[in-house]
Amino acid sequence: MKGFKEFLLRGNVVDLAVAFVIGVAFAAVVAALVDNVINPLISSIFKADSLDKAMVVTIGNSQILFGAFLGAVINFVIIAAAVYFLFVVPLNHFMTKFAKEKEATPAEATELELLADIRDLLATPAITSDGKHTP
Repeated sequence: MKGFKEFLLRGNVVDLAVAFVIGVAFAAVVAALVDNVINPLISSIFKADSLDKAMVVTIGNSQILFGAFLGAVINFVIIAAAVYFLFVVPLNHFMTKFAKEKEATPAEATELELLADIRDLLATPAITSDGKHTP
């Protein structure tokens, strides 16, 4: 039970849950946009109730639903644009700013660099308090 609790409380699972909830809410917004704005426009242009019933081509017993495909493409473009401009652009801006700040801070010396500095200090002659050099 402890392992399951740790799994649920890890950041990735919580982030995924939040992303899922936001995605479902955003899908509802897109559906409302299509149902209340785009479908009435299609209705006035193509004399159909919705995109699913617009631009239908019947060949024999089969129907090709170009309007349904167009509706799916419009939904995809709206969702992709919103995700890009609301999430990706701000995140990229933040990451660029964070990378510049990280570059501006001086890097810590590595163990090898510290050992080389110690070697160089030991190799230089020291001056004693009476002004004599020691090897």
